[in-house]
Amino acid sequence: MGIFSFIKNAGAKIFGSKRNQEAAVEKSTPAPQPTKAELDAAMSRDLESLVRGLGIEVDSLSVDFNSDTDTATIYGTVNSLADQEKVVLACGNVHDVASVVEYLQVREETANRSVGDNTSSRFYTVQKGDTLWKIATEMYGDGTRHKDIFEANRPMLKSPDAIYPDQVLRIPV
Repeated sequence: MGIFSFIKNAGAKIFGSKRNQEAAVEKSTPAPQPTKAELDAAMSRDLESLVRGLGIEVDSLSVDFNSDTDTATIYGTVNSLADQEKVVLACGNVHDVASVVEYLQVREETANRSVGDNTSSRFYTVQKGDTLWKIATEMYGDGTRHKDIFEANRPMLKSPDAIYPDQVLRIPV
């Protein structure tokens, strides 16, 4: 189990998305306000969908979101420590998530396949003006290793230029 802190107001806004806004406009009568439990359940589903959409293999994936503490709790089984970290970062880099508690198990039969996938990474919070080159220079002393950081954060990063302040990135050792 691990507990990770994030900046609540940074990150992608996945809850209350355009589809929800369009549904509200279509209705001419005001809809009843959803309960806290309904909102938390919807955010939990959205976080699960986000992780599944990244293509990271997580068996028995379950995410519980609690808006009282702005915490996402993640359960499931992954193939590697790298996948475990990616799932945590995918959920933590979402607007309204301030912390992630993970109960992700790493499969024993795959844990020893690749040392690079099963070595803990450092986490780095992007600052205003950062680039992957600048981060690689700071973390490794070699800006050309920016590709290593990009690859370590795929599929969450779609482009090396698509980082933003307060985003948390994996920095492989």
